[in-house]
Amino acid sequence: MIRHVVMWKLKDEAAGATKQKNAEKMKLILEGLKTNIDEIKNVEVGININSDENDMAYDVVLISDFETELDFTMYTRNAHHKKAVDFIESVIKERRFVDYKVDT
Repeated sequence: MIRHVVMWKLKDEAAGATKQKNAEKMKLILEGLKTNIDEIKNVEVGININSDENDMAYDVVLISDFETELDFTMYTRNAHHKKAVDFIESVIKERRFVDYKVDT
């Protein structure tokens, strides 16, 4: 299994909305991908609840699982994923990720 983990720091304001509203929209969009992309086996999206302003903290995290590397590749090429990326890129200021194999 392949696990894909992404963390984002959001702009304070972007796309006509606050950081919090954009985080909530990102969560809805990312969770909705599972209904449109068969290759996603599991998806979890979290919005940071730590109210301390800290340069080390990120605002939103995505954890998603795929059976194979090919499934993950198909996900990244899917039109629904690309549309999600377009919105996300408009509201973020930083992104970090890791993709790794999970022993099952």
